[in-house]
Order: sequence, then structure tokens, then C-alpha cells
Amino acid sequence: MNDPNTFTERSLPVIDTSSFHITREEGLMLYEDMVLGRLFEDKCAEMYYRGKMFGFVHLYNGQEAVSTGIIQAMRPGEDYVCSTYRDHVHALSAGVPAREVMAELFGKETGCSKGRGGSMHMFSGTHRLLGGYAFVAEGIPVATGAAFQSKYRRETMGDESSDQVTACFFGDGASNNGQFFECLNMAALWKLPILYVVENNKWAIGMAHDRATSQPEIYKKASVFGMVGVEVDGMDVLAVRKVAQEAVARARAGEGPTLIEALTYRFRGHSLADPDELRSAPEKEFWLSRDPIKKLAGQLIERNLASEEDLKGIDQKIQNLVNESVKFAEESPEPDPSELYRYIFAD
Repeated sequence: MNDPNTFTERSLPVIDTSSFHITREEGLMLYEDMVLGRLFEDKCAEMYYRGKMFGFVHLYNGQEAVSTGIIQAMRPGEDYVCSTYRDHVHALSAGVPAREVMAELFGKETGCSKGRGGSMHMFSGTHRLLGGYAFVAEGIPVATGAAFQSKYRRETMGDESSDQVTACFFGDGASNNGQFFECLNMAALWKLPILYVVENNKWAIGMAHDRATSQPEIYKKASVFGMVGVEVDGMDVLAVRKVAQEAVARARAGEGPTLIEALTYRFRGHSLADPDELRSAPEKEFWLSRDPIKKLAGQLIERNLASEEDLKGIDQKIQNLVNESVKFAEESPEPDPSELYRYIFAD
């Protein structure tokens, strides 16, 4: 047995972002999006333990730099986003209103999936959110199909406006599934406009990543398919944004897919029903000290793009928004039992 008080950490990639230009507006937008994800998930935990939510609820705390860094480098509402069962924050970054995400978690008719999806099945056609998927790696073929249709519409049907890029999020555990290999192969062959984003938080439920794969450095698997593979510090939103912008530009230019491995960490257990006893205290302390929101706050202040008062104002604004989303969810109607079979088939 390994000593629970010791752990080894993979060397984190260093991408110099000191010369990476962002405006004050962009910096505050990134900060606001990340704070929304964090405070929303904190409120979800509170509501779950108060008996307002049921089933499995998987929170995203700690991984906000990945969602924000990738999605906000795209065109939210135009480009496609495909998620996992840890999907609330991807939905928020994609532009789904917080009140609709919260109402979905409450199982209400006003939720983004009309109360039928709950925590793991967020969907919004309006915001090009292709869904959250409960089965590991289930979203990879869906996202690959979305990228294929964008390319097909443009190149075969002559629709010049069809230049959408797809971001496909999945965890380290999914990179061992067959869909991963099959879809990356097809995407490379057809030069599909897609970003495969591995959120490597080191743990697939209770299985340590290094124990489950013959090549722990997932980004290196891209070389087998002749595609670009990039490793990035998933706790640094500016580094993620830089990598994402480059990958999006390649995809939109017809240069094909990119495999991005973001090294990140979830600050809570696998789900709210998980006591989180498998991960060592030193490991958790190491990653908690690298909080991506605190890091961005420091970067914005250091670059004179924001003051502490600016950031505190955003914190309060978002807290009010999250509180309002709970009020909206509580006051929203339950789905009508007479519509039990609605939405099973496409109209």
C-alpha cells in the first residue's frame, strides 16, 4: 500500500503568459465566468445537503480555468460544447442562464432540459450545448459528429457560414475507452474542427490515473493520429486560453483537431455522495494552494487590469445572481405529469 501521507506529482507544464495580451474587459470577463462557476457549485452543495436536489451531483470546484479558458476562447452560443456528467459549469460558460441550470438541478419545468435531465444531462440547443453525458466517454462520438456536420455543411453543401468549432470535454478515465481512439482517428483523417479537451484531475472516481493507463501523459497519444497534442496547466486560465485560441484558429482554418490535456484538480469528492477518503491530505493541500481563481485575481492586479475592489464587486454581483437562481428554481413549477412521455422522440 502507498503511504497516504506521501504522493508524487507530475511536473506541471510552464507556458509563459507574461507577454500574452488581454484587455481589462477580457480579464474581468474571465474572472466573472470562473467565479460564477465556483459560487454556483458551492450553492449546489448547500442545496443538495438541504435536500433540494436528488441523485448524483458532481461538482466542478477547482477546474474552472479549463471551462472558462476553453469556451471563452471560442464563440459561445455559436460554437458547440459537449460535456460530461460534471457539466454545470460548462453550461454556464456556454451561456446557459444560471437560473435555468439551477432549475434543472431542482428538476423543474423551467430548467434547460425541462426538468428531465437533472445534474448529469444539461442541454441547450439555443446555446449549442450538446449535452452532459452520464456514461464515461459517451459525449466523444456526439462531439465528433457535430464537428463532422460543420465541415460537411461548409465543404459539401457550400455553406460558408458553417465554420463552427466543437469543444469536447472529458476526463482522464475516458481516454482509456474505445470511443476516444476511434473518434480521434476519424477526426484526424477528416481534419475535423474539434478540440478534444482532457480534464485530467488525476482521479477517475476512485481510480488513480497513473494506475489505469500505460501512458499517463495523455496529450502524447495525439502523435499516433498525426494531430497536435498540447499539455497545459489547467489551473492557469491564461495558459489555457492561449492554448485554446491557437487550437481554435487551427480548427477554423481547416487544419484539423487538437488534443489538449489540462492538468487540473477537483477540490471536492467525485460527487456529493463521495466522502473523498481515497485522496491524501498532502495531495489535496498541494492543489488547493493553486486555486485558479486566486491565481487569476493576482495576475489581473499585477497587470493593473483590476483592483481588489473591482474583484470584490464581481464576487458580490455573482453571489446575488446565484441566490436569485435558487429563488427562481424554488418558485418554478414541477413538470406536468401529463407530459411524462414528451421529448422522448423528436417532434
